[in-house]
Amino acid sequence: MCVSTGEAAFSGTILYCGRQHHPVHGLIHVMGYQNTAVNLADGPNAMLLHLPTRQLTAEQFISVGRSGDILQRMVAAVETADAEDDGIAWMGADPQPVQVFEHDVYTVLLASDPTLVPAALQRVPPHRRPALHPDLLRFYADSFPDHTIAVCCFDNADAQRARPLLLWYPPLDPDRLVLPALDSHTGGPPDLDAEVPVDHWVLLSTDRGPSGWGVALDHPRTMRHSLRAFLPGTVVGRHYSRGRSLPNGDFAISHEDLLAGDLDRIERLRPAHR
Repeated sequence: MCVSTGEAAFSGTILYCGRQHHPVHGLIHVMGYQNTAVNLADGPNAMLLHLPTRQLTAEQFISVGRSGDILQRMVAAVETADAEDDGIAWMGADPQPVQVFEHDVYTVLLASDPTLVPAALQRVPPHRRPALHPDLLRFYADSFPDHTIAVCCFDNADAQRARPLLLWYPPLDPDRLVLPALDSHTGGPPDLDAEVPVDHWVLLSTDRGPSGWGVALDHPRTMRHSLRAFLPGTVVGRHYSRGRSLPNGDFAISHEDLLAGDLDRIERLRPAHR
């Protein structure tokens, strides 16, 4: 359910993308990502996420602190609404070319040019330093030239303790919400012609929804204000259950279709480069 640098099994993936007007940062997208990872590689591993933004720094990764269940709470809200309705509730930059920093259980490398990542690997602790196939990095450089690539490095012990990734960014296209979901666990580039198994919750939000849009979320009063400022008041979602296959690609939907609550308009998006 994602791209990894070595063999791994990922299940129970939760993807979240929200569009909002932040009082400080203006119009942004907020992305959340969580799964259960089992590292099957002989050594360290990493998952790669291509993020539709040219501007991303370590400060834009949001610590969830004690609120490690934020994405599960969104899923629970959508599932409860489904059951009640007896239906489906659709509705300051680092000057270095590669930034390297610690976030939760990951050592994260951020690069606008993925081919520069290997030279920065010596800044990753040895127990988390993965082997990176040059063809995989070239694939990202060719397929997502305007994106920022996040390489989230982990070891065997880290994989089971990870809390959700949550980050914000000024998007390439404010009116299209894209959730990275390319799939490949061989260490090489994804096969864009493949049908891949899915086990995903896709969650979406907007602060421009009309009255009655989505399912209301009840955030704990103890949640930090700095975290709450990036979370939605309402959410919608769709479950792509295990046992189903889809063409390899990302999930995407226009903001117009999201406002209309038409989640049947979610598409699988493939990079143009082949």
